[in-house]
Amino acid sequence: MGDVVIRPAAPADLSNLRLAMVELQEHERRLDATTRLPGEQIADAYLARLRREVAEKRGAIFIAERNGVFAGFAVGWIIERDHIPESANSNRFGYLSDICVMPAYRRQRIAQRLLAALEQHFASAGVTRFRLFTLAANAARATYESAGFAAYEILYEKLVNGRETAAHQQTCPDEFARTLQPI
Repeated sequence: MGDVVIRPAAPADLSNLRLAMVELQEHERRLDATTRLPGEQIADAYLARLRREVAEKRGAIFIAERNGVFAGFAVGWIIERDHIPESANSNRFGYLSDICVMPAYRRQRIAQRLLAALEQHFASAGVTRFRLFTLAANAARATYESAGFAAYEILYEKLVNGRETAAHQQTCPDEFARTLQPI
């Protein structure tokens, strides 16, 4: 299979990051087409936003390569907030914004390696919690759980005034929930 290398992103990775962003967005559109825009439509603006967040919030983008070929990425940053009911330790956490392993490289534990790299990045900044959101229908939840994540908060959504569309009923048969999960 060859060795997997996890490394910080470089400017030369932008075209591969864009391709992965489109792949990720299209994957999420298959899970819920009613809330996700086409990958080609959002890729450039979203990638620019991610790069800004990383620069402004002590974040990182990590690249996975197998045999020198782009296999995926993970991006996250530190969030510091002032949520009065929570402890200071809980108000400062590492946040996984996005992770994508390209289809040809899935089921090779690359996502766990990317998560570990981000966790190490956060730990080096003194962060003690690592959180993420995921779509309830996302099969990657098992990957997060195998990496030590557990449910922390669950967000439920209901469409107001029964405005649920047939497409939404087909792609999201249960209440839509996103989970915020720490290690």
